[in-house]
Amino acid sequence: MPDEPHQTAASGRVVVVGSINVDLVVASPRLPRPGETVLGGEFARHLGGKGANQAVAAARAGASVTMVGAVGRDADGDESVAALEAEGIDVSRIRRVDARTGVALIAVAPDGENQIVVAPGANALVSAEDAWLPDLESGEAVMLACLEVPMAAVIAAVRAARRMGLQPIVNPAPAQRLPREVLAAGPILTPNEEELLTLAGQADVDAAVASLLDAGARAVIVTLGAAGAFLADGSRRQRLAGREVDVVDATGAGDAFSGVLAAWLAQGHPLEVAAEAANAAAGLSVTRAGARGGMSNRAAIEAALQS
Repeated sequence: MPDEPHQTAASGRVVVVGSINVDLVVASPRLPRPGETVLGGEFARHLGGKGANQAVAAARAGASVTMVGAVGRDADGDESVAALEAEGIDVSRIRRVDARTGVALIAVAPDGENQIVVAPGANALVSAEDAWLPDLESGEAVMLACLEVPMAAVIAAVRAARRMGLQPIVNPAPAQRLPREVLAAGPILTPNEEELLTLAGQADVDAAVASLLDAGARAVIVTLGAAGAFLADGSRRQRLAGREVDVVDATGAGDAFSGVLAAWLAQGHPLEVAAEAANAAAGLSVTRAGARGGMSNRAAIEAALQS
């Protein structure tokens, strides 16, 4: 892991449309069953939200990042925005609203697996107008969106990206069926296996991938945890090997993957190269606690790729 995780040289441009949360985390000896109370261990508070995490991952990987989202007029909102700004992220498109900043309640088991419940708060007020991006210039850039904000904002974001010639990436989490307007924009989708099956309404991975590509997705990259990832576009079906690491906390691994994928694509790398970098970054991310704690800088990701 890098000694200086914030040190990067900005290159390429990523616009992130997504959520900004505070994560309240309890270490648990195991994840509870429905209706069960489990006596947990240490409590920790981290800054999170899928969108904000992805923005941090992209910034640490060397991209110039703009964050589009909403926070409350509260101390959590102040802290969240300040933390993103400290990462070198443009926070001018984060709107303050009359709602609480979003909160995620997270239980983490010893093997790093987690359960998460989110109170969206201000994230539910991110609008299509916020995501339309009329003042951003076209060019070598990538737009990345997640589903912790309203679908109307996601649709507006992918349409704006298509209009401006930006490659849209959609991290479809929490999983739900995607409207045809999203798929018609030719996004790269980055679900995990369970999310993939929900997106496509299929019980088989191959059939689910094929249906999403047929519906308009440019590519589908399925994250598989310790097993790595699976890349599908056109006729290509490529496995990306997992890495053996000591898992501390898997929270945020998917965010690291999507953010680094966006950064590498914005820097002009081919999709398969960007996916390999994202896969390496996701492997590194699980070795530290907190969604952002293990997110690596570009040097650490490049070293992992060479190891």
